Amino acid sequence: MADTNTPKSDTTKSTVHIKLVRSINGTRESHRATVRGLGLRKLNSESTLEDTPSVRGMINKVSYLVKVL
Repeated sequence: MADTNTPKSDTTKSTVHIKLVRSINGTRESHRATVRGLGLRKLNSESTLEDTPSVRGMINKVSYLVKVL
C-alpha cells in the first residue's frame, strides 16, 4: 500500500536565466553582494536559477545591472 503522506515531487520547476550586462564598478556594496549571490562574476556572465520570490527580489534590486533572458 502506498504511503499517502509523502509529498509529490514537482519536476517542472520554472527557472530564470539572467546575464550581467553592466559593470559593478561604482555600485553600492550591497548591490555587488547581490550580484555575486545571483552567481554572476564578470561582465556578460550568465546564470540560471530557480524562479523563487527571493531570487526575483534580488533581480529587482539590481535590475539596472542585469538582463533577464
